[in-house]
Amino acid sequence: MAMLTVRNLPDDVHRALRVRAAQHGHSTEAEVREILASAVKPETRVRLGEALSELGRKIGLTNEDFEDFEVFDRVRDKTPAEPPRFE
Repeated sequence: MAMLTVRNLPDDVHRALRVRAAQHGHSTEAEVREILASAVKPETRVRLGEALSELGRKIGLTNEDFEDFEVFDRVRDKTPAEPPRFE
């Protein structure tokens, strides 16, 4: 697991972290981990599986559509791809 050192943390911020940690029953280090995790991985983030499921519902797909994969031929863009140009 990675380690992180935060330098020049103001005293009032450190005190506030210690108080917040005590309120949550955590160590200061555990509280900082929780704050960082919630900042970079919020619960409101888009989850790929949920987004794909919602897209399928919007275009009217059902579980039966996936039994024979015929639906993919109906909704697939059949336009040939343009080859890359190296000019």
